[in-house]
Amino acid sequence: MTTIKDVAKYANVSVATVSRVINKKGYISEEAKKKVNDAIKSLDYVPNDVARTLYSKSSKMIGLIMPDITNPFFPELAKAVEETAFDHGYTVLFCNTGGSSLKEKSYLEVLEHKYIDGLIVTINQQNGMYQSIASPMVALDRPIKDGIPTVVSDNLEGAVQATAYLIQAGCHFIAHLRGPKGVKTSDDRAKGFFDTIRQTNLQSAMIETSFDTHEAERATYKLFKEYPQIDGIFASSDVVSAGAIKAVTHLGYQIPQDVQIIGFDGIPIGEMLSPALTTMKQPIYEMGALSVDLLIKQIENQPLDQLFFKLPTELIVRQTTK
Repeated sequence: MTTIKDVAKYANVSVATVSRVINKKGYISEEAKKKVNDAIKSLDYVPNDVARTLYSKSSKMIGLIMPDITNPFFPELAKAVEETAFDHGYTVLFCNTGGSSLKEKSYLEVLEHKYIDGLIVTINQQNGMYQSIASPMVALDRPIKDGIPTVVSDNLEGAVQATAYLIQAGCHFIAHLRGPKGVKTSDDRAKGFFDTIRQTNLQSAMIETSFDTHEAERATYKLFKEYPQIDGIFASSDVVSAGAIKAVTHLGYQIPQDVQIIGFDGIPIGEMLSPALTTMKQPIYEMGALSVDLLIKQIENQPLDQLFFKLPTELIVRQTTK
């Protein structure tokens, strides 16, 4: 295997000169630069990434930790992060924890050993494992701790608008399929739902489910067994909505004539469902792109005007509501 010493010997220059050419650091004469580049080409030399990182103090790599790749929301978010990072010359190392704290801790250790320049994190619950991370960091979709730049959508206001829309559409008994307790996004959406319902005389019900279609379907059956008069459902995500649609249809109700359903996220699956899903659309791409911009600013020691960014959601009306 060709080494940097071989390149230096071939070009008749010092190892330090070769290193400066490779890392584009310091002054190098055009003559020396040409000799080194010719030697690299002739010897088919591939620079050692770890050595380059140690020299330049930058790996041009970003770590991205997410909780559940099976939830279509997160691949959409990851796509935005990857494309934006690539445009800035960075590579993204993706880690899917599957909701496991053990995997999350393991991935953090691996990423630190990879000499990442920064970290973007979406986690289910706050924990102490990020307290000791020295690398620049951004919390995406869910806060981590105070002082960490954070990008979220306005989950509470989005839930208020979703619930209000069902009320305006004539629903009299509205159920909320809420996400897991302790997850900030789920808690905010549940709060928005109840804050809005409390201002009315309408009947309501709530049941907890994970962001899983099959579990949401089972939760919907359970709700209708106890409250067959439900005529409106606000689901905590589009994936949860898919489960609700399947259950409601199987029970013999027509959508939206008998039961109206509204989801949350605005992922492509909503348009593929039959009937097509009314949903509160999060600005997913903008969230991912902004998180990368904030991280790179930290990496490049640029000042941040603010640390917390809450982006608005948008109601997308389709066929599951009147």
